[in-house]
Amino acid sequence: MAVQNKVSLPVIKRLPKYYRYLTNLSADGKDKISSSELAHMMGTTASQVRQDFNCFGGFGQQGIGYKVDVLRAEIGKLLFGNGEKLPTILVGAGRLGSAVSSFISRDANGYKLLGVFDVNPDLIGKEICGVPILPLSELEAFCTEHHPE
Repeated sequence: MAVQNKVSLPVIKRLPKYYRYLTNLSADGKDKISSSELAHMMGTTASQVRQDFNCFGGFGQQGIGYKVDVLRAEIGKLLFGNGEKLPTILVGAGRLGSAVSSFISRDANGYKLLGVFDVNPDLIGKEICGVPILPLSELEAFCTEHHPE
């Protein structure tokens, strides 16, 4: 997979959305998808989809389309590297933080939740997705020790 020297920021910003749609298609058992079908889901054109993927060497076959699992895996490599999960922390363990933590903790998303921090004393010591909620005052020391990205 040859990657061009410069990939535009808009293309990079579309990759997570492609990945999300392909994950859903894979879960629904869809094997192949055309650029026009994917474009319709993305709210763009088939030409744009093909141009986006050509920035990374292209993944499909003309007239056949894209294999959903292969395309998802390739975009996953672009987003998440060699399969190692990105060490991540979450600041804020309220309703939104709880929702975000469940997203982060799903295996398919490429993140490893290392720590959760909050200022609410009622939440300190509880767990979100198996990770204890720590006081915000410990954030700096935690980051120094665990190196989240």
